[in-house]
Amino acid sequence: MTTSNTGTADVDPVVREELTRLRDSIDNIDAAVVHMLAERFKCTQQVGRLKAEHRLPPADPDREGRQIARLRALAENAKLDPAFAEKFLNFIIAEVIRHHEGIADAAVNGPTPPADRPTTASPGE
Repeated sequence: MTTSNTGTADVDPVVREELTRLRDSIDNIDAAVVHMLAERFKCTQQVGRLKAEHRLPPADPDREGRQIARLRALAENAKLDPAFAEKFLNFIIAEVIRHHEGIADAAVNGPTPPADRPTTASPGE
């Protein structure tokens, strides 16, 4: 047990090693989560383009409801707080809908340049 909570310098080396091992696992899991989210968003971008092409609404409340119920059940089975899982999915759904709205807008009005980039090439580009 530590006598200070300012760092790990005074921690037993065995405890420090276990802490490092666990943190390495957490880092690996975080990397996997980011990559899985990237893959998910690649798919949802394709869905957004398909919806825009066929003039379907960006949001699908029925599908979202089914997905939330499904994720809550998965969370319960995995011993994860279902409320947390629902909040996480709602955050993702909101971002997906925002992307779909942007894709639909671009399909109707043409693409808009990002606000943080100039619309014309600057000297030296």
